[in-house]
Amino acid sequence: MNSSKETFLQVIDKHQGIITSLCKIYYPCQDDQRDAEQDIILQLWKSFDSFRGESEISTWIYKVSLNTILAKVRREQKRPQNVIINSSHENRIIAPAACDDDLQLLNQVIQSLKELDKAIVILYLEGYKSKETGELLGLSQSNITTRMSRIKKELKSKFSQYSHELR
Repeated sequence: MNSSKETFLQVIDKHQGIITSLCKIYYPCQDDQRDAEQDIILQLWKSFDSFRGESEISTWIYKVSLNTILAKVRREQKRPQNVIINSSHENRIIAPAACDDDLQLLNQVIQSLKELDKAIVILYLEGYKSKETGELLGLSQSNITTRMSRIKKELKSKFSQYSHELR
């Protein structure tokens, strides 16, 4: 194995959490998560040699991962959907009622957000500032700040609603 492959594998291993957390937020089903992870890793590999080091490697991985997922979601939304109900869909439908942990409930609520709002929340939870989030998503800092304020209100409302439904 050459050093480029070894370096890539080390980088992926070190930052796998970024990829996994994004996939979990956008895809509740584990099979879909694995597919998304493979797509992201392939895209990271294709663009690995073009990484210029102008940002942290974790920021670059986040940006490539997020853009790959958003493109995948857009493609999936354009395709006609054939819904097949099986056990994995049943679990997905009843998940809010089965949540007994605030973290699981928060994850469920975040999954209900619009795609761009999910990305903003994920970056916020990862510690990115409004300016950095704006740069990653191609939006202004004030736009991110305004959206985040609205998102917080929406999350609080949905979290409260779901929590109340569970009791």
